[in-house]
Amino acid sequence: MKNPLITSISKYIKLTSEEENIIKSFWTEKTLEKGEYLLRNGDVCRTDNFVVNGTLKAFYINAATGTEEVLYFAIENWWATDIDSFQKQQPSIYNIQAIEETELLQIRYDSFQEMLKQIPKLERFFRIILENYLGSLQRRIIHNNVYDAEQRYLDFIKNYPKIADKVPQYLIASYLGVTPEFLSRIRKKHKPS
Repeated sequence: MKNPLITSISKYIKLTSEEENIIKSFWTEKTLEKGEYLLRNGDVCRTDNFVVNGTLKAFYINAATGTEEVLYFAIENWWATDIDSFQKQQPSIYNIQAIEETELLQIRYDSFQEMLKQIPKLERFFRIILENYLGSLQRRIIHNNVYDAEQRYLDFIKNYPKIADKVPQYLIASYLGVTPEFLSRIRKKHKPS
């Protein structure tokens, strides 16, 4: 079976067998148990993390309310990293935690820089990944400012059906900025007859 990270990279850039082997040499495998933290608020994000399988949530605790507010989810073939903390090697402002057992491929900051030196065309792949991430953040900001909760939910299940199937409803409610009870009413309204 081909390495899922290599498969992901190969969608955007052509790799030689030698380059594939170089890439593989920089990444290590890690398994998180359900509830285990990949990153805690205040810690430096030391690794970039590619999800092989499983599900993670990134969240922070709202100081005013004490509630958990979900920033994003990461499922297989997605990334789970505090980009700002990783890039600057400064403390993170949020947490990343496994919702279920999760297998990752990880690369440390210095190794990441060395990998890019050895295979410069990987810069293009990571630029595309960051552009996609930035685009999704922009859409989320617009949706949160323009759409009502029902529209946000319908957009979420349309664009992220795998997440909607895997993640508990109370976490989706947190991501959408609504109460679990409100989300339940919206779901009942849109349940197929």
